[in-house]
Amino acid sequence: RYCHVNVPDELLRDLLPGPVTLVLERSEELNKDLNPFTSLVGVRIPDHPFMRDLARACPGPLALTSANISSQGSTLTVLEFQDLWPQLSLVIDGGPIGDIQSPECRLGSTVVDLSVSGKFSIIRPGCALTPTVEILKKKYGLIPESS
Repeated sequence: RYCHVNVPDELLRDLLPGPVTLVLERSEELNKDLNPFTSLVGVRIPDHPFMRDLARACPGPLALTSANISSQGSTLTVLEFQDLWPQLSLVIDGGPIGDIQSPECRLGSTVVDLSVSGKFSIIRPGCALTPTVEILKKKYGLIPESS
């Protein structure tokens, strides 16, 4: 509904829900004020019960950002971004979003651009790079856009 999907549904099911953000061409239905200077939009379906319940309760898409300063490690609990609370309208504690002892969990999602048919481009390696690239190359025969 909010983007033009040019990959097989099975590929979507292989990567989502999970720690992967797919970048696709935005549709006309998506609010034009969201990322107004690009024709692309990142789509993520996290594998976290609270976030999925929240998304189901909302009638439209959720436009979210990570709860951290850009280029800093991802936060995994609400207390880890307590210094940002005064700048926020609402903070909901849905529990930890990963293993707080694992440095890999702080890498954020793997962001992959799938907007060019038959190709992919890694925008951010994130925490799921190896399995994501393996699925894209081996199972679906996509080639890195730099090739």
